[in-house]
Amino acid sequence: MKQRSFVSESLLPGVRTLFQKICRTKLLILLLPLVLVVSCKKVTEETGLVGVCPIVVATTPLDKAVAVSTNTMITARFNEAMDGATLNVMTFTLTRGATPVAGVVTYADTLATFTPAVMLAPNTAYTATITTGVKDPAKNSMVSEYVWTFTTGEGPDIVAPTVISTDPADAAIGVAPNKKIAAVFSEAMDPLSIPTSFKITNTTLGGTAVAGTVTYSGTTAVFTPAVSLPGNTTFTGTITTGAKDLAGNALVSKYTWNFTTLKDITPPTVISTDPLNLATSVAVNKVITANFSEAMDPLTITALTFTLNDGDLPVAGTVTYAGTTATFTPLADLATFKTYYATITTGAKDLAGNALVSNYTWSFTTLLPPPPLGIAAFFGAFGGSAGVTNQGLNTVINNGRLGTTAASTLVTGFHDGLTAAIYTETPLNVGNVKGGIFTAPPAPGTATSFTMATSALSDATIAYNSISPASKPGGTDPGAGELGGLTLFQGVYQAASGTFKITNGDLTLDGKGDPNATWIFQTAAGLTVGTAGPAGARSVILINGAQAKNVFWYVGSTAVINGAGGGIMVGTIIAPSGVTFSTAGNEVQTVLNGRAISLNASVTMVNTTVNVP
Repeated sequence: MKQRSFVSESLLPGVRTLFQKICRTKLLILLLPLVLVVSCKKVTEETGLVGVCPIVVATTPLDKAVAVSTNTMITARFNEAMDGATLNVMTFTLTRGATPVAGVVTYADTLATFTPAVMLAPNTAYTATITTGVKDPAKNSMVSEYVWTFTTGEGPDIVAPTVISTDPADAAIGVAPNKKIAAVFSEAMDPLSIPTSFKITNTTLGGTAVAGTVTYSGTTAVFTPAVSLPGNTTFTGTITTGAKDLAGNALVSKYTWNFTTLKDITPPTVISTDPLNLATSVAVNKVITANFSEAMDPLTITALTFTLNDGDLPVAGTVTYAGTTATFTPLADLATFKTYYATITTGAKDLAGNALVSNYTWSFTTLLPPPPLGIAAFFGAFGGSAGVTNQGLNTVINNGRLGTTAASTLVTGFHDGLTAAIYTETPLNVGNVKGGIFTAPPAPGTATSFTMATSALSDATIAYNSISPASKPGGTDPGAGELGGLTLFQGVYQAASGTFKITNGDLTLDGKGDPNATWIFQTAAGLTVGTAGPAGARSVILINGAQAKNVFWYVGSTAVINGAGGGIMVGTIIAPSGVTFSTAGNEVQTVLNGRAISLNASVTMVNTTVNVP
């Protein structure tokens, strides 16, 4: 080998750091009167640095080799990955004296190959050169060109290569499942011919191909499986006649060998599911999946071993399996707000025949959909056919409208925040409706606003019926009618005695991180929030993602909210016989984050803020 640059041993330690800067910045630096050309090979070998500058670490033929076959290919291996675009017939050349030899240059896996266009002449000296035009992906060039020579022999290489050993050996047993499979050849091979000619198949499963990658270096090819091999399974390794040496000679016949992996006695497990165990607000069209700790026998993943139940009733569906994932697809949408139980039975087995130790069961609950409010969703207060009354100077409806199908004269103490129209306001009773007021005539009510109010009342009635016990049965009463002091997750709650109260403390609604968590509270009679006295206000508190827009109150008669003033009520209240906030004379602001809708009677507010969600 001829590396056309050098460095004094005494100078090397002092210039090593400087050399690295030269390579990375491509600067030319003059040191003293003497121009030093630092050897990239020397620095790389002594410091162990890779990627400073590329170097050639091996060639075929070797430098000064003799009796080289006339049909050989010339290769050069680099110490790092190279920019393949810089390896071409301009940067990798072969000459016979001063005459260039025509050929093709290819590059793969740190190996550059020059394939002569015609057979080399016998008993002739050749010179191969890698120029400084070659670069690594970081655009670092070789410091100097790399040159080596060889002399051909009498004729071409016509000896076919052979496989001389394998790892695992033929008929080996107890092979580790994560084993890389190797084959060693009798001579250097054409690296481009190896990846497509090295195959591993699962003999136990009838010759199924094993996915993996093939690498080649020196005289050794290595097959790395994409995943660990299943245990207690026989595999066949094959090197086909597509494998060729550098002279183009192929194996005379394909080479095969067998080995068996270590017996697998570890049972599989379910490592994850979708939905998760105890998940809520699951979509009704959800596809249910389970992921295993290892590859499973697909024949054991069926509708008998992967089931879904609504209580004791089986859910019809199809089961499929791919990779390590089993999938259950229901034939029809699931029911809303139902708890389902999915099970993987011990009939599910891995490829070695090991079954789950025990059945794996998890549950989830489907989404409880909010009622269809329609146009009523735009209203913060609606007084049915009886009107809406305000007492106090600080009542305001934010983000929403006020309405009634009654005459405009039955709306008192308000003005329209959009049109400034006055609805029987007095100096002591002033309420601002920022989204507008919609009533029947006379003015400022109009036929158009009456039509809007009529539609809103119709939609509110539909929503009321959709959250009734008849439409949403099965509600529970966790506090015997008293909700104060409780923390409740999403669900349907029905008062056993016919009334709900929030008097013994605040009610907390916990969304458990689910922004779609929905609560429906049902009473056959009344709803009372708060107690008498200055400290009697009670609130509904939302935590962990719970939202006011997903809380609904079905009230059989009348709702009375914090008669003593103050407190924060949450949700859409729909009652046929009226909704009342605070009482006359209270100056402490009462807040509703929701809607107050009465189907037949009036809504009364005293210094009340309504924030429509």
